[in-house]
Amino acid sequence: MPSSLVEVRRSYTVAEEIALIDAVHDSLVAAFKIPPEDKHVRLVSYEPHRFTHSPGRSQPDRVTRVTVDCFRGRSVEAKRNLYREIVERLEGLGIPRDHVSILLRESDTENWGISGGQAACDIDLGFDVNV
Repeated sequence: MPSSLVEVRRSYTVAEEIALIDAVHDSLVAAFKIPPEDKHVRLVSYEPHRFTHSPGRSQPDRVTRVTVDCFRGRSVEAKRNLYREIVERLEGLGIPRDHVSILLRESDTENWGISGGQAACDIDLGFDVNV
């Protein structure tokens, strides 16, 4: 049940925003093997002056940050696959590969309250975290 945030430096159309959200979610499904219906992705668009970036970007309005909060347990290979999947899918939407940064933050399942206030470690998640 990863929870993801996509941060961008420009306005997109509704269809483009949905495509960005779907790209990140589909990457999680492919790399982390989460159920397709387990979709928790938010998108925030900032005014460019509120989102700084490293200089030298060819298309600074396309700089994109993806943060994924997830349960601890994925292999390094699964994480590498996630990074590759995200960059490839966003590139297909016109975001240059070197304009994407990804932050993965892992927490133990006892640190997530889900399903009506239960600790995630106390319930059957319906998928394997150890991929």
